[in-house]
This record gives sequence, structure tokens and C-alpha cells, in this order.
Amino acid sequence: MMVCWPYFDPEFDNLPERIYGPPCRVCIDNDSMEECTVIKVDSVNKQGILLEVVQVLTNINLTILKSYISSDAGWFMDVFHVKDEHGDKIRDQNAIGTVREIENTVKAMAYRNDVFNSDQLSEHTAIEMKGTDRPGLFSEISAALADLHCNIVEAHAWSHNARLACVAYISYQSTDTPIDDPHRLATIEGHLTTVLRATTTPTQSESEIASPQEVKTAEFGEGTNMTDVERRLHQLMLSAGDFHRPEFVAMTPPPSPRSDGDEEGRKTVVSIENCHEKWYSIVSIECKDRPRLMFDTVCTLTDMQYVIFHASISSRDGRSLQEYFIRHVDGYALSSESEKEKVIKCLEAAIERRVCEGVRLELSAENRVGLLSDITRVLRENGLSVVRADVKTQGEKAVNAFYLKDILGNEVDTNVVELVKKEMDDVIDFEVKNDGGGGSSSQQGWCLSSSPPQRSPGLFSLGDVLKSQIQRFSHNFIPTN
Repeated sequence: MMVCWPYFDPEFDNLPERIYGPPCRVCIDNDSMEECTVIKVDSVNKQGILLEVVQVLTNINLTILKSYISSDAGWFMDVFHVKDEHGDKIRDQNAIGTVREIENTVKAMAYRNDVFNSDQLSEHTAIEMKGTDRPGLFSEISAALADLHCNIVEAHAWSHNARLACVAYISYQSTDTPIDDPHRLATIEGHLTTVLRATTTPTQSESEIASPQEVKTAEFGEGTNMTDVERRLHQLMLSAGDFHRPEFVAMTPPPSPRSDGDEEGRKTVVSIENCHEKWYSIVSIECKDRPRLMFDTVCTLTDMQYVIFHASISSRDGRSLQEYFIRHVDGYALSSESEKEKVIKCLEAAIERRVCEGVRLELSAENRVGLLSDITRVLRENGLSVVRADVKTQGEKAVNAFYLKDILGNEVDTNVVELVKKEMDDVIDFEVKNDGGGGSSSQQGWCLSSSPPQRSPGLFSLGDVLKSQIQRFSHNFIPTN
């Protein structure tokens, strides 16, 4: 019996490219502008491609000074004026090669939707957490993982508006291999969920109680870029509702009106109006300029299911001006005031959550199991709370960067920093830095608002602090397997 199969041309996958041309063209121009490199990207118009392009540029630490985004029929035309992390044009061949890889990334998204290689296995297990924050929570999470005999290989945490999002890479303590046993993972997730849920109390506001406490295994392949983790942190914070101001922030007296000078340079203004003739919603953002700003705003709009058709980004005198012409994925502009208000709040949160008010500490030590738990325990016992953390291992060294406030959310006293330094000085290289880098100092890190937010004295309760300590103590009693 003869079996006949339909013939498939091996060039069929390339048919769209043969008809319409390549789905993406990248041009790197170091000659047109005197002080920066111009990157031009012409690509097919598909939701998410702009974010992928911006993510590639951000991942190699390029600063976007100016950008023009325009769509025409089925194509995007993007122009980026960029500098490297040293403020120079792009000369590094590795960076140039990475930019050119945008063509392959866009081609994968345009034709096969397989940007991420699902066959790529991770050497470690990724756990992601989100929920209502409290002083010392990151320390409790670190202690819980240590008690569960998990080695923390890498961890990143953001805290904003009384919400916490954390992505941690863990492995078996004894073998440093991925934790793939479902029962073991369920035990870890269950215990971490208990730690997070201990935050909710009857005195909290309705919006805080509604914040979901969630722990689950994440899907990150080995070699995941930092911007992939940051995008996931944005998504976790958005789903945790960090765009809602917690009650103690709302009760804080608002700052006095600012009209000019440095104080005005710190203010963030987001507005939305509709262009009825073209059925666009125009999102305008004016704020203090900083690295990764465009990534944060484009990431938020994309994750909220809005399509960017045109955009203009510029920077002048330390201020960033961004304008986006958007529609929802259903093709409609923003139709209600409540929808506009939510987008405004979410963009403000995206701009604020990356930057931190507080002292930045960089600590490095010989890596060992339980090191992060010990470090954060010392910080907690000295009344310091972690509002942002980036923890990595580099060979045999563990490199930790923390932004800290005191337990009331105020600026850290330098005397407390010195006490912490003395307590850990024997085993850890300790350095206090500004956010912008440079020499050692004990100054406050770069922040957006004019002064550190302070809780009303009436909201502080010694009973709350005691309860937190009792809860932390109870978490040490965990099931053994």
C-alpha cells in the first residue's frame, strides 16, 4: 500500500519574509550625532515587540536619551538616541552584537512566537512571592528558606506602597541542584505563604487586606536577563495592587505646593486625554529622568494590555518628557475616567517603585548557606527594614545590595549604620553608597519625592512590633520531611 503525504516546501516558514521582506531591520549609526549613537529599528507591528526592543537596550545598560516611535499600517519605525553606561557612544562589539540580535528576537515573535526557549533548563528553582509588606518581612523570608534547608543563589525584591514582590532562585542546600520534588516544593510554598499571610491584621485598610498573598514556582530559564526578572517584579507589584496608597501614606499630610527649583524637579506628573479624531488616548508623563525609565513605562502599558502606536521621549535639564498614543488591545481608547485614573496610578507606581528613599548598603562575603538570613537578621535586629534587595553570587563571593529605612519608614541614622558595620565587619566587606555609585558615603540614596515619607506617630504601636516578633518566632516551627 502506498501512503502519500502532502508536500511542504522547506522554505514555507520564510514565505512571509520572501514576500514582505525581513520582519526587522536594525541600523546602528555612530556618525550622525556627535554625542550619542542612533539606533533605528524597523519591524513588523505586533503587540509586545516594542517592549522586547526596549528590554534588549536596557539589558546592556544603554541610556535612552530620546526616542521616536511610529506605526504605519503593519510596521513599526523606532528611533533611539542612546549612550552606554559611561556616557559614551556604543563602541563595544559585544553590545553592538546584542543590539543586532533584535532582528532574531523580532523574527521569532513575528512568525513563531517562541522568543523564550522552553527546552532550556534552569540550574536552580525560581520562587516568586507577592503580598502586603511589613518591616522585616524580607528577613523573615530569608530565614524561612534557610530553615527549610534551601540555598538562596540569587534574590531580587521590591517594596512599594506597603506591597512586596520577590523573585528568588533556590537549590537544595546539600547538592546545590534544582528542587524539583513536587512535595518538597509544596512544603516550601506553604510555609512561605504562612509567612506572608501573617501580615494581614484586622486593623488594616480594606485595600491592604485585598492584596493577594501568593507564592509559586516561577518559570525562568537559566541565563535569564535581569530585565526579565525586573519585568516579572513589575507584574507582581501590579497584581499585588501597589498603585493603591496604603492608609498610613494617605494620612500623611501632603507636601506643600512646589513651583520651581530642585523640588519641582522631583515631581511626577501623569495625564491622559483622548484624541477623538484618531481614536487614541494620549498619555503624557513628566518626571525626573533616570536610567530604565522608558522600560518601566512601556512594560506597564504593555502588561495592562495597551498597544502603543506612536511615542515621543525626550530629556532636558534632568527632566524626562514622554508621550504615548495608545489604545486598548480591543482597539478602543480609554473610555472612562476610572480607567484613566487607574492607568495614571499604575504608571506613577511603575516610576516610583524602582527608586528608593534610603541608605544603600553593598556587602560582599564568602558565599555560604544561610548567609543572607544572617545578614538580614542583623539588619532587622538593629531596627532596619529592607525596601529593596539585589542578591547575587559571583563565583565564591556573595554580593548583596540593600536599600534600608528604619522600622517607621524614616531615614536611617548613620550611627545605626556604624553599629551594623561593627557587628558584621569581621566576616563581611561593608560599604555604604549613593544610588549613583561613586565613593563611599552615608548619604541618602537617590529618591523621587522631596522628603522621606513618615508615618503619623499615632500609627506606631509597640504592640504591633511585639506581635511581629512573636509571629517571626512562631515561623521557626516548621514541618520536617
